[in-house]
Order: sequence, then structure tokens, then C-alpha cells
Amino acid sequence: MTSLPTRRADAPRPQDRRASPPLPPILRPQSFETVDRVAQATAARFTQGISPHAQLSAWVDWAAHLVQAPGRQMELAIDAWSSAARLAHFGLHNLVSDKAERPFPPEPGDRRFDDPAWSTFPYLFIEQAFLAQRQWWRKATRETRGMRPNNAARVSFLALKYLDAFSPSNQPWLNPVVIDRTQREGGANLLRGFEHFIEDFLDVATHSENGNGFVVGEDVAATPGEVIFRNHLMELIQYEPATENVLAEPLLIVPAWIMKYYVLDLAPYHSLVRYLVEQGFTVFMISWRNPSAEDRDITLDDYRTQGIMEALDAVRAIVPGRKIHAVGYCLGGTLLSIAVATMARDGDDRLASVTLLASQTDFSEPGDLMLFVDAAQVAFLEDMMWDQGYLDTHQMAGVFMALRSNELFWARAIREYLLGEREHATDLMAWSADQTRMPYLMHAQYLRGLFLENRLTAGRFAVEDEVIALKDIDAPMFVVGTETDHISPWRSVYKVHLFTDNDMTFVLTNGGHNAGVVSEPGHPGRRFHIGVRARTDRYVSADRWRERAKRVEGSWWPAWAAWLERHSAAARVAPPPMGARENGYAPLESAPGSYVRQR
Repeated sequence: MTSLPTRRADAPRPQDRRASPPLPPILRPQSFETVDRVAQATAARFTQGISPHAQLSAWVDWAAHLVQAPGRQMELAIDAWSSAARLAHFGLHNLVSDKAERPFPPEPGDRRFDDPAWSTFPYLFIEQAFLAQRQWWRKATRETRGMRPNNAARVSFLALKYLDAFSPSNQPWLNPVVIDRTQREGGANLLRGFEHFIEDFLDVATHSENGNGFVVGEDVAATPGEVIFRNHLMELIQYEPATENVLAEPLLIVPAWIMKYYVLDLAPYHSLVRYLVEQGFTVFMISWRNPSAEDRDITLDDYRTQGIMEALDAVRAIVPGRKIHAVGYCLGGTLLSIAVATMARDGDDRLASVTLLASQTDFSEPGDLMLFVDAAQVAFLEDMMWDQGYLDTHQMAGVFMALRSNELFWARAIREYLLGEREHATDLMAWSADQTRMPYLMHAQYLRGLFLENRLTAGRFAVEDEVIALKDIDAPMFVVGTETDHISPWRSVYKVHLFTDNDMTFVLTNGGHNAGVVSEPGHPGRRFHIGVRARTDRYVSADRWRERAKRVEGSWWPAWAAWLERHSAAARVAPPPMGARENGYAPLESAPGSYVRQR
């Protein structure tokens, strides 16, 4: 006789084994997370994408550690008394003599007090009082033992920017230059300034497309050429030859998608594209599409596959049997590095050389932009972009302006609104105002994978589910850094030496992120350092390299053109046709194309 199985006392009853009924949609965890993201996205619209938590946490970190550092408190108290005494002594001395040396000189590059009017009393004392405060706050916000270094840098940056907003140079009743101009003109300068302010306010309010008088396709982006390929993400421009014969190997330029491509094709007298064409190069340029909300799910790898790889296919079809010189600028150079490492991994040897212009591959020291990037800030930006579908142009512009507020905002405001002078428009200013958006998913991947987590040089950046390594790159490289770059600091750009084993020529040119690259021959005051690393050379630090590198007066463009020529076939050839109709690359329209005109 078979006994029936018995049920343990603690065993669940049959009805308990049934699955719980599904929660209503509004009670699911994803719904609560969506509420949080909407709330953050709403807040971000009021803060232009700057996370209040990221800023507040830095101040809390600084204050908490300063409270527990009595030695630092005593040091700062003594420094405050010392500064006050030096300032009082300077003021009393200037009552009877104007030869006293300033105890608080401006920092290098600070031109706010250059006018001789600031050397007269009492304005000299007002300037010194301000600079004394600035110097004290720089010391007060130094990293205290135990602080996160990035929080210390962020607090220092915010404190100094707040002080700069109240600089006496920005106050019309304290600025002797403004006072003198107003007295001489009877206030007419202020009336003109008010008119300028109203014009600018209306331009911003109505999203005016005023390009400062520069027309795309006529004054800028005017090098003759044809759009020979177009997909959803980019147009490929082939420029017309300007010489009877050309180098056999063509150039493909990959610009950053954060701005329009024509920073490399400005007015003819300092267009890099025109210069290359006139030197006998066949030049191709990617012109990125200006994405909208419908492009929210475009990925970083889409920029590689639909951008660089499809462009390489087109160039190879037009110039068959020849290797290609690949050039990347800013973010375009970072993307090009990823694409080239992937090509090296996969055995794709279509490249003759690789040039990186102000482009980072390692993001462990990314410069002042890192002050705006941590986990809290990235999450805040992600939620804003998730809501909008993209990162808006004005939200990006605010960050870049904050980095250089004295030069980009306050100096302009004083000149145009208080002195009544309109700044003379330049092609570079027109380009800078012609901004683009960035898709949500792509930019989130870039911020997290590269900027925040530095995966590319940490051996954790995967393409098509397999990690890539810059060390696989075999093609020779030409890398350019710029001395005063606040976006891609040159020492960070130089770190590509640590992660590659190929032949490399490194150039350090004077100027900033844009002006250092737009450095045409004949431009006054241009100079650069240049050095070569062979495959078998040992690593040399950035500062030691600078001490040893050869200094050359003038533009670096001719040195680069000569380098490209050395890595090309000796014999020049007849120019290739414009496009390749038989391969599906027929000219579609004249350069600069349609995508560059998108708003």
C-alpha cells in the first residue's frame, strides 16, 4: 500500500505558489524612476544643465574638512590679517606717493586692469582690494587633507567666478574707463550700449539666425567642392583640386560634431581646407547632421560606423588602390582613435597615417571641463537629454562661457553695453555662434564611457562586444596640442604617447583650442614646438619633452603638410574624378551641402 505524501507544516499551500498578480503600471519601479527623471529634467531646464547637487556637495565637502582643520583656519586668519595690513600700508603710501609697488599683482592673462586709468588713486586701491580678496579665496579653497581633489577644484572655480562677477571692472561706478568715457560723451556711450543690449536680447529671444554678416557657402565654408555622399548622420564633401597634379593619397577629415565643420574651412585666407587643396592634397570632409529629438537613440558607435567607416568606403571607391590619411579634430579625433584601433584589431589597413588635432584619448586629466562632470552631474545631464532627446546648443554654450567668463562674457559686456562699442565680427566668432545639438544616447555614452570612466585607455572600451586597444595602431601619427587649451589640455593630449607604440610626431602650438589649430602661415605671433618619437624610444614626460623639443617660429601647417608628403607616394598623379558615379557616389549638390545649414 502506497502512502500519500504528507505536507510539511511550514510548506506553502498550493494557492500560495501561484504568481502574484502584476502591479498596476503606475506602481511599477520603472514608473517611480520616471517621475524622478522628469523632476530632474525639469530642474535642469532652470539651471541650464548644471546639477545643484554636484555644486552643493563640493561646498559641503570643503566646509566639513575646513571645520576639522584648525591649522588651516589659523593659516587663513593670519593670511587675512597680513593681506589687510599690506593693503592698508599700500593705501597710506599712495596718499603721499604713487611709486609704491602693488602688493597683489593680477594673475597672468588677467587683462581687466590693463588700462592706465587703473593706476590712479582711488581706483588703484579698489583694484588691489579686489585682487587681495581673490588671492585669499584661492588659498582658502585649496584642497584640505581628506577632501576629494575634484571638489576642491570645483569650489575654487565657483568662488573665483562669483568674485569675478563683482569685480570693480564690471561696476560702471567703479570702473575709471567707463566713468571717463561717460563724462566725455555725456552718457551717449550708455545709450548706445542700451541699444546693443536690446538688439542682443531680441536676437536671443527670437532665436535670430544672424551670423554676424558671414554667410555659409559664401564668406565661410566656401572652398569649392561637391557633396558626393549622404546618409542620415553625415554628408561627405569632396573638394575640387586646385593644382594640376595631386598627392596620390587622399585626406579624410573628421571634425567634431559639437560644432559645425567649417572651423577648418573659415574665410579663404585662413582656411585649413583651402590650404591643403592648394598644396596638392585631395581633401574629403565629413559634415555632421544637426540632430533633433527624433535622433535621440543614435549611439556613439553609429557615429563611427555611419560616419567614419562609410566615409572611408566612399573615399576608397573614388580613389581606389590608395591608402588614406585620416585627420580628426577635437571629439572627431577621439572618435577617429576608436575607429582606427578597431580597424587595427580587425586587420583593416586602409590608412596611410593618422592626425589628431587637439584631441584627447585619455580623460584622466581633462582640464577645466572636469569641474562640471561627476556622477551626479552626468546623471543630471542624462535626465535632461532623456527628456529633450538631445543636448541643446544654449546648454552647452553656457558651460564653455563659464570656463572663460572674464573673456567671453564680462569683457564683451563692458565693451558693448557700457562703453558702447560693437565688437568687430570675425569668421571665427560667426562659426562659434553656429552651434549644433547632440543626441541623448550618444552624448550619454560619451560622457560616461570616456569622460567619466576613461574606458578607452583603461582597457575597458568595447566595440562590437570586443575591447579595443590604441596600442594596436600601427600607422604613423601626427598629434597637435595647443598651449592654452581649456577643452583638451595639451598635457592630456600628450598622454597618447603612453598608450601607443607607433612612430609619432607631436606638435605643441601656441593659442587655444580653436585659434591654435586655425594657424595659417603668415599669422603674426605664431610658433610651435615639434618632436619625434620612434617606435623604440622610451617615454618622455610632457614637460621634459617641451624642454627638448625644437622651437619653430610661424605656423605648424607647413610642417604637417611636409610630414603628410613624406608618408605619401613620391610621384604625384592626376586629380581623381569628383565622385564615382559607377559606385553610387555621384555628386549630389555643391559644397558646403545641406547639413551645415541646419538649425
